[in-house]
Amino acid sequence: MIGDILNIISNTLISMVPLTLAGVGEIITEKSGVVNIGLEGIFILSAFTSTVVTFYTGNPYLGLLVGVIVGVLSGILHGLISVYLKGDQIIAGVGFNSFAYGISLLALVSLWHSHGSSPSVNKIPMIIVGSLSFSPLTIVAFLVGFAAWWWLYKTPGGLRLRACGEDPRAAEAMGVNVYRVRFYATVVGSALTGLGGAYLVVGWIGQFTKFISAGRGFIALANVAFSNWNPLMAIVGGLLFGFFEALSIYIPIKLQEMTGRVFTAEASLFRTIPYLATLVVVAIIMKKVKMPRALGKPYIKE
Repeated sequence: MIGDILNIISNTLISMVPLTLAGVGEIITEKSGVVNIGLEGIFILSAFTSTVVTFYTGNPYLGLLVGVIVGVLSGILHGLISVYLKGDQIIAGVGFNSFAYGISLLALVSLWHSHGSSPSVNKIPMIIVGSLSFSPLTIVAFLVGFAAWWWLYKTPGGLRLRACGEDPRAAEAMGVNVYRVRFYATVVGSALTGLGGAYLVVGWIGQFTKFISAGRGFIALANVAFSNWNPLMAIVGGLLFGFFEALSIYIPIKLQEMTGRVFTAEASLFRTIPYLATLVVVAIIMKKVKMPRALGKPYIKE
């Protein structure tokens, strides 16, 4: 029994990393007034490029770095479209997700002649504490959440960023460059999502698969609402949604041990647990959330 509990805790600490990193990154972005629903696409592109670099160099840390760089480039693209070109932020995100699905599959087939998955690559070693095992990136995810909260609520820079998301005209009147703040916030948020995408490969699964993001980008968006745009609560949300994912992995394995039967078809049903839990949690808390007032609205100087 204790072994089962420790196993679920380990899997929760492993599963929470991309949800927390992307959730905190999106909070920074949305606090500035920009919404980026292209988290799925950033996950996929970062995971794929991280796989390629790690495969050819054998260095998972280099793969992690490249994943972050891809996140930065994705943020620059979304920032240019959303902030400077005044494009529709939702359509830009949807388009980016579709592009990422398509280009990653095309590259997967071109490089490894596979429609499903890449070869296995080296992973970052896990931290072992007694019967618990988790990635070093788990600690990073906690630190990022705390650092983001401190910066947003305890520094003048955080105040300026929040002003851009609440009342950009008032922020401009106070001498804040709204365009620049929103652009940088979008880049930082995307970089954290890129880190989460690279982690999927070099910190967790060990190879790129066609559906590697598996809706985690949308769960991370739900985590933003769950947290009420608070990075500390995003850590709690990451743990909560990570727990549901750990549960979806644990239940079919446990049932197989108890009955001796392989639950192949039912395993797919159990995998829906995180998504159903996300729907329930978001439906409960959505009436109480208070999003930034200028969220998703392009700023136009008068």
